[in-house]
Amino acid sequence: MVSLLLSLVVLAVLDSTASLEEPFLVQAGDRPIQVEIGHAAPLPVDYDGDGRRDLLVGQFGDGKLRIYRNQGSDESPAFGSFEYFRAGAKEATVPFG
Repeated sequence: MVSLLLSLVVLAVLDSTASLEEPFLVQAGDRPIQVEIGHAAPLPVDYDGDGRRDLLVGQFGDGKLRIYRNQGSDESPAFGSFEYFRAGAKEATVPFG
C-alpha cells in the first residue's frame, strides 16, 4: 500500500513537469551505434568504475553484449569503438530468443 501511494505521488509530480525530448541516434566516434542482428537493449552504467556512465548494448539476435566506454562525461558522453563482453578468452553470450 505504501509503494502504491508513493507511486501515485511520483506520477502526480512527474505528470506536471515531465516532457520528452526528440529521439536521437547515439554516436560512437562519428557513426551511429547499430547492431547487426536483432534489436539493441542499451543500459547506461559505470562499467569500469571510473565515475562515468558507459553504455552496455545487448544484441537480442545473438546474445552478445557490447561495451562502449565513455571517454567524455555523464553530461556530455563520448563513446569510442566497442568491445564485446568476455568470459575468459571468449566472447560471452547469454540465452536469447
